Amino acid sequence: MNLLRSPYLSPEHLEWQDTLRRWVAREITPFVNDWDEAGEFPRDLYRRAAEIGLLGLGYPEEYGGIPADRFMSMIAGRELARCGAGGVPASLLSHTIGAPPILKAGSDELKARVLPGILAGEKISALAITEPNGGSDVASIRTKARREGDHYVVSGEKTFITSGMRADYYTVAVRTGGPGRDGISLMVIEVGSPGFARTPLKKMGWWASDTATLHFDEVRVPVANLIGEEGSAFRTIMLNFNDERISLATTACAFARVCVDEAAAYARERITFGKPLSSHQVIRHKLVDMAQRVEVTEAFIERLVWALEAGDNPVARICMAKNQATQTMAYCASEAVQIFGGAGYMRGAAVERIYREVKVNAIGGGAEEIMKDLASRQMGL
Repeated sequence: MNLLRSPYLSPEHLEWQDTLRRWVAREITPFVNDWDEAGEFPRDLYRRAAEIGLLGLGYPEEYGGIPADRFMSMIAGRELARCGAGGVPASLLSHTIGAPPILKAGSDELKARVLPGILAGEKISALAITEPNGGSDVASIRTKARREGDHYVVSGEKTFITSGMRADYYTVAVRTGGPGRDGISLMVIEVGSPGFARTPLKKMGWWASDTATLHFDEVRVPVANLIGEEGSAFRTIMLNFNDERISLATTACAFARVCVDEAAAYARERITFGKPLSSHQVIRHKLVDMAQRVEVTEAFIERLVWALEAGDNPVARICMAKNQATQTMAYCASEAVQIFGGAGYMRGAAVERIYREVKVNAIGGGAEEIMKDLASRQMGL
């Protein structure tokens, strides 16, 4: 599908887009079917992603990062979606939700100790907020951490954790104080800590992304691993959710575009009743309806990325953009499978895989109903 030139993207942005597009086509796309069936992808992919600058986007040079604006990250989300498999970028970029709290609120010592390995692709970072009894209701988390001298002792569980089985560093929300948001803290818990166990989870989609439940049984964590001050984590987590939601919106919309492109290409090649499927008006109308939704959603997201770069905090619109993008993804994935017919129901087709992955995008970072409620409260409705 021919794309309009974006007024937000500079030549440097477009150069990065071209570089990453070629890298994804070479390093990821040919292997996604095998990786999905295997339920994992090679750990070496982290190192290769670091070599082209993907993992270090937006991080200071002193930790091995590459200073970059949010449009560079937006482009990364779009280009990685071209592989047609959400599980690979979900785990490959799990540090984009696990590491920012460390960068923004961690001590200099903690940042210097943890971030360089993550940005070099040598260590894997994961975020652990969700619990078996609650997801986006951060103020009600139950995992507890009590202070004993130079350590915290952590007990509780986290679940649905992306990169949960292979991460080295976990940014974990714990309750160090009383009830409510003021009792919440963040700390880094390292793999291999005594009393820390992980259980793998099987999912509808994102097969190549390992997902786990984490178990903390009196795990001793050095006080030096605390991120920020005790009881100060709630705001950090909320700001982290903003970034996660705009990222989810970006990738959901990008997967919708993949569906448009795949369906259009198939419709041109598939012969029905003696002529290409695309020659049927009903199919062309389906494709235009799909493309229309993608174009509108992309424009909305780009405007929000611009607003964030300008220092605004458009929480309500970020929530609406996430819903808009996941609804667009759901519509386009369904229509693409319909255009493919039986071929779209077969494993290995990108549209089949994307169709299975619709719901994780709609649920992750806050379900659609939560996004609507948060947006309405932010808008004073």
